[in-house]
Amino acid sequence: MKSNHSIVAIITARGGSKGLPRKNVLDLNGMPLIAHTINAAKESNIFSKIIVTTDDEEIKDVSLKYGAEVIDRSYELSTDTASSLDVIAHALEELKKQGSKYEYFILLQPTSPLRNKIHIQEAWEIYIKRKSSSLVSVSEVEHSPFKMLIENGDTIEPFSNWEDLTKPRQQLPKAFLPNGAIYISKVTNFLEDKNLFAKPFEIYKMTKKENVDIDTNDDLELVSKIMKENKWQL
Repeated sequence: MKSNHSIVAIITARGGSKGLPRKNVLDLNGMPLIAHTINAAKESNIFSKIIVTTDDEEIKDVSLKYGAEVIDRSYELSTDTASSLDVIAHALEELKKQGSKYEYFILLQPTSPLRNKIHIQEAWEIYIKRKSSSLVSVSEVEHSPFKMLIENGDTIEPFSNWEDLTKPRQQLPKAFLPNGAIYISKVTNFLEDKNLFAKPFEIYKMTKKENVDIDTNDDLELVSKIMKENKWQL
């Protein structure tokens, strides 16, 4: 598959991680975690360029080894409280300074290594076919938010209304949660409003098994097991 559009892949990978230290370069079935996302981007064959934005020298070295280009980011953009939107905007602005112009970007977070080239290609096809401004990958939630209670000051209220709490699940709308694997947006639109959910908005549905967001060692072991069971090619 080859796109006629100019698309840049942006992979965000800072060095600091409290839940699972150094997770972006930890071994996952013979390769550093981040390498799985770089390879998926390369194999999708739709990108004009693949960029890793990082503050970490080891992540930088690994990224270059596996064929990505690197944009260095500042300490301010690498803290626990730094906004991912600011990180993306910084990467796009740096590309502009280098004279590179892209119509679209696809954000691929390295903590979703089960997202592969097929997912990226399918999401892109939906995005273009529906003429969307933005697309986000999602997974259907197990527990409907319409059956949830929320705290509002000193009171407890239903998420939607009291009637929904006792309705059969089949009568309630399906609900989806962004899973962090794929975000697609137009570059010019994003730089104007820093919004990954701009309208007209579209989703790309993934199964829960297709996306495990790695935040703990248990997550890493689960993904390793899934890859081995499915005989993933490294």
